[in-house]
Amino acid sequence: MGEKTWDRTLGRHLARRLLEIGACDVFGVPGDFNLVLLDQLIAEPGLRFVGCCNELNAGYAADGYARAKGVGACVVTFTVGGLSVLNAIAGAYSESLPVICIVGGPNSNDYGTNRILHHTIGLPDFSQEFRCFQTVTAAQAVVNNTDDAQELIDHAISTALKESKPVYISISCNLPAIPHPTFSFEPVKYSIARKLSNQQSLCAAVEAAANFLNAAVKPVLVGGPKLRVAKAGAAFIQVAEASGFPVAVMPSAKGQVPETLPRFIGTYWGAISTPYCCEIVESADAYLFAGPIFNDYSSVGYSLLVKKEKAIIVQPERVTIGNGPAFGCVLMKDFLEALAKKLRKNSAAYENFLRMYLPIGSCLAMADSEEPLQVKVLFQHIQKMLTSSTAVLAETGDSWFNCQKLKLPEGCGYEFQMQYGSIGWSVGALLGYAQAAPQKRVIACIGDGSFQVTAQDVSTMIRNGQKSIIFLINNGGYTIEVQIHDGPYNVIKNWNYTGVVDAFHNGEGKCWTIKVKTEKELVHAIKTSQDEQKDSLCFIECILHKDDTSSELLEWGSRVSAANSRPPNPQ
Repeated sequence: MGEKTWDRTLGRHLARRLLEIGACDVFGVPGDFNLVLLDQLIAEPGLRFVGCCNELNAGYAADGYARAKGVGACVVTFTVGGLSVLNAIAGAYSESLPVICIVGGPNSNDYGTNRILHHTIGLPDFSQEFRCFQTVTAAQAVVNNTDDAQELIDHAISTALKESKPVYISISCNLPAIPHPTFSFEPVKYSIARKLSNQQSLCAAVEAAANFLNAAVKPVLVGGPKLRVAKAGAAFIQVAEASGFPVAVMPSAKGQVPETLPRFIGTYWGAISTPYCCEIVESADAYLFAGPIFNDYSSVGYSLLVKKEKAIIVQPERVTIGNGPAFGCVLMKDFLEALAKKLRKNSAAYENFLRMYLPIGSCLAMADSEEPLQVKVLFQHIQKMLTSSTAVLAETGDSWFNCQKLKLPEGCGYEFQMQYGSIGWSVGALLGYAQAAPQKRVIACIGDGSFQVTAQDVSTMIRNGQKSIIFLINNGGYTIEVQIHDGPYNVIKNWNYTGVVDAFHNGEGKCWTIKVKTEKELVHAIKTSQDEQKDSLCFIECILHKDDTSSELLEWGSRVSAANSRPPNPQ
């Protein structure tokens, strides 16, 4: 009877599981339904609670953390917190990120009663939040008794790891501090069963794909965003090195394939691709797409000239060759590793690329220029900042297109949210990514409109001693929306952005802000951020003309606008 039970509680079990999978920082907002749970979480050595300004940013932070460490977690309160974080969890689902969303739920005695609780919509039905999360999570666990709590929690977390998707765990507010025999001080480690390929299907797929590619005159490889969820990045590199094919990436896969590969030709994004990349891909007589997502944004308004009969489409568990056949139960990693051993070297397409390639001339690099700062000059200087110890986060907007043109050194991280495209994502994601990867100096490019959505958690970055560099692109509105469909609603109220961040700083922690209007001022700001302010959060507000946008955004916007404005089909 003398055995300690205070550290064998439900809350401590959850904390140990989070630490075991690598979620050492949990982002959230306290609320009365989760306070006892938070007590239990922060009592576990090694687990840190990072308090955020709102639940949406806590979810975005867990998203950014998962991108850097492989898994993230957030804790919010019942319904008002849960429905607030829901948008961020939906984004994590679309990007296939394992985020553990934990909610402090109602007292276990209130389930099955006719009671009406606060933080609800005023009905004696506690399932509204649960139903909302069903469509954006891979598993849902409602823990309202201790007998099956361990099983429910472990099943949810293991599902997140297996499926690489968010999960939802609701824990009654009166349970976290209660001990139970199943909550061991040293729980049995997770042992996630590895998915296996069907060997017959794998062999047949590899044979058919090898014959298809070896018969081609000028084949190419294109990496897609699902390389991450398939954990097939290294296998893709093996194919690239063995085949001699030129290698491109889809825009949402930037950063997942080393741009230092010998035959890397850039981003394939239809009409706005890296120069000459589109011509090489679309003129190929065979192309292998590994983990692609063809949506209206990545296809530039459905305008890609990729023919199905020429394509091998490799998804995480399925391979389709041309118009058929298709092979199921084939893991992308296994397929690519086996395919690399069957391909003959063929560099014909890359030789074509070299014949047409002309190096892009440098533009306007005059460090003493007093001319108004231009977007292309700004990103030319950001390019010079990149090293293996940096990472780039690009917010939805023109930063998508400008950051795509950055040449990433080996080891330089890169993240953006293309599938979901939620403006404001980057502020919370920057908080989470920088917390997960303190060894990197993270550079975030954020538009003024997006920043206004989620700005508050810059204060959380300062509070946690982060040293990221934020380039605030101040051009007076929602530039990406202007290029799709303009109107007075795309103009926003201008803020004193450096003043806002100075107010967040309030003399506590390390933070440095500056406004720049010319290239000379920009060069000085960057130098300062890398020298005397290298240990501070640096906020550089760049004043730019409202019409100064990338040519790629202009082209992309017109094509997406055309796709959006297609008339209804005749009935």
